[in-house]
Amino acid sequence: MILTWGISALTVLGVVTRPFRWPEAIWAVGGALLLLAVGSIGYADVWSGLARGFDVYLFLIGMMMLSELARQQGLFDWLASVATSHARGSPRRLFVLIYAVGIVTTVFLSNDATAVVLTPAVHAACRAAKVKDPLPYLLICAFIANAASFVLPISNPANLVIFSNGTMPSLTHWLSMFALPSAAAIIVTFIALYWTQRSALAADTLSVAQPIALSSRARLTGIALVATAIVMVGSSVLGWDLGLPTFASGLLSTTLVLLLERKGPKMLLRHISWSVLPLVAGLFVVVGALEKSGLVDRLSSLLVNVASAYPASGALGVGAMVALVSNLVNNLPAGLVAGGVVQAAQATDKMAGAVLIGIDLGPNLSITGSLATILWLNALRRDGIDITAWAFMKLGAIVMMPALIVSLFML
Repeated sequence: MILTWGISALTVLGVVTRPFRWPEAIWAVGGALLLLAVGSIGYADVWSGLARGFDVYLFLIGMMMLSELARQQGLFDWLASVATSHARGSPRRLFVLIYAVGIVTTVFLSNDATAVVLTPAVHAACRAAKVKDPLPYLLICAFIANAASFVLPISNPANLVIFSNGTMPSLTHWLSMFALPSAAAIIVTFIALYWTQRSALAADTLSVAQPIALSSRARLTGIALVATAIVMVGSSVLGWDLGLPTFASGLLSTTLVLLLERKGPKMLLRHISWSVLPLVAGLFVVVGALEKSGLVDRLSSLLVNVASAYPASGALGVGAMVALVSNLVNNLPAGLVAGGVVQAAQATDKMAGAVLIGIDLGPNLSITGSLATILWLNALRRDGIDITAWAFMKLGAIVMMPALIVSLFML
């Protein structure tokens, strides 16, 4: 048990800190293989862990295909240019418009799409508008990616991870649980983020830019994205798993656009972040080992005891604790463990909702709290922009904590 916990902790540490700058997937897969080598798990356990994430893999592949298609067709660049044009030279108006675009992107295309695709588009729009400091606008992409990520089940892959054993609520049930907490998270995050950036916005000036032309291929891609969102929402209403419909929609949309362009898929497939799949698969295996070691049973008992001892405030405490853990170990492995705990403890809707809010919103505290924030940071670095972990955490403490408290109270 101690050996399993130690290897798992080192695996998560490797994923979060990336020693030697090796990709996160190497540490996740390496940890899984080491657990197999020392006998903590067997081949059947490895297969079981890999199979458990099948729906998540399909979801991620479908969303990555759609996101890359939208990027290559210039759809997000067009959206960002429209926002810049409608700002009419006002930094505050641009801030609000980008926040609105970030909400729509996160809700219907997932928080990873906001981090990967919208971030460089926003930076391009800032360059076109000759913004003095693009960071206040780029910060929107990081914070809204997590704040709006529990509006719908499709808004965050972590939602699928937590409910990965066929316990995903129907869309109507989901909305009844999370509509008010989501609205609270989005509004409070905006107020806090705007307040922290008000001085930079007041000192900024914008050039009035005209929106770029929307090509027919970009328009078709936009229609495909809307159709995919409708398919995913419909799947949620029917209580279906989201992986296969998302994958099928992404594959069909991508194939149609590429056929009309008379292009092959090589360029699109080359730019997809395939390393996300072994990263998730390795973490599924590691979490399976933790479950086998009895960790989930112990945490389930703790959750039941907290719920029994503090029926009124227990959810608030659990949500806050899960939020903290998500920042210590990244919300993806935390979500994998939390999902097993919620199911094993047969947690109430309120307690399960508190866990999910902690997993989704909590990572706004630190720069390594979620996969989306890590992807956002990589996108910034590609454009020559950097922000230190300490600077982000100081800002995150101001932005995340009030949003988390209000959201949990609204639950």
